[in-house]
Amino acid sequence: MQTTNTTSSPAQDPVKNNWEFTEVWIDPMLSPPYILLLLCNSNKNCQIYDPAQGYKVVFSSNDYDAAKSWLLEDEYEPIEGRLLAAELAA
Repeated sequence: MQTTNTTSSPAQDPVKNNWEFTEVWIDPMLSPPYILLLLCNSNKNCQIYDPAQGYKVVFSSNDYDAAKSWLLEDEYEPIEGRLLAAELAA
């Protein structure tokens, strides 16, 4: 598991350019709720992006469960549903 606080450019970001699915997570205790995006590629390498910080990577992991645990530890909740890259290509 690897955490990162650096901004990666989309051209160098294999998860962002080759994602398989994405999930939206919110912190419902804030008003308005704070949103983070979880993107994972087919190898289950996952990165969490913060749209409020210019899509800066705030967490990176080679395991979906680790990324999910990181979000849950900070009391984020998933928005129901998952967006699949294949659905957008169809």
